[in-house]
Amino acid sequence: MKILVCISHVPDTTSKINFTDGDTKFDTNGVQFVINPNDEFGLTRAMWFKEKQGATVSVVNVGGPETEPTLRKALAIGADEAIRVDTAATDAFSVAKQLAKVAKEGVYDLVIAGRESIDYNGGMVPGMIAGLLDANFVNNCIGLEVEGTSAKATREIDGGKETVSTALPLVIGGQKGLVEESDLRIPNMRGIMMARKKPLNVVGPVDAEAETNSVSFEKPAPKGAVKLVEPDNLDELVNLLHNEAKVI
Repeated sequence: MKILVCISHVPDTTSKINFTDGDTKFDTNGVQFVINPNDEFGLTRAMWFKEKQGATVSVVNVGGPETEPTLRKALAIGADEAIRVDTAATDAFSVAKQLAKVAKEGVYDLVIAGRESIDYNGGMVPGMIAGLLDANFVNNCIGLEVEGTSAKATREIDGGKETVSTALPLVIGGQKGLVEESDLRIPNMRGIMMARKKPLNVVGPVDAEAETNSVSFEKPAPKGAVKLVEPDNLDELVNLLHNEAKVI
């Protein structure tokens, strides 16, 4: 089984976020980048298939040379090869077109992408990849088993879980539950040294115009002052909720 894991290069959640050029561009100065957490759950699951079923695992990213340390980390975790599509990740559709091209040319049985990236939270790329490949698709995937050319996937739905049977080729949008946080792997020294010898192939992009454009960014409003209400003063609490907070 050939597996392709899509890797997003995203800011660490502890980073302090700022914008430049009149709040139209993200300021990368001083920001540490990591593998998108939803993608890391998928990569860890792919490692399970590699170890238990002999699958081969490739990782792919759309971005410039600055994303290569993130790909090298994926190689150190255990991926067999890395592919970087040499173009800026602009919008979801253009990224999906680049990833679909790699998936189609590589004839992968299983494409694992994160449900969404934690920077833009668009949640569109996995479904678009499946559409472009005309492949089966399971989103919000929290469990996956593959036997031959058949797969059984579990996904989150409102109020519960749903298990579906499908066939390969398959694209999934993975998330926590596909593996647990305790299952995530930290590259050891041997993995880091081996990663240096694994191929990292840079390929050219296909023509894909951005369908959307970010006009501006805005930080959330700072939290306001807290008002304390005595436990026995319910009338005052109701008044504040109704007239100030306007939630009742």
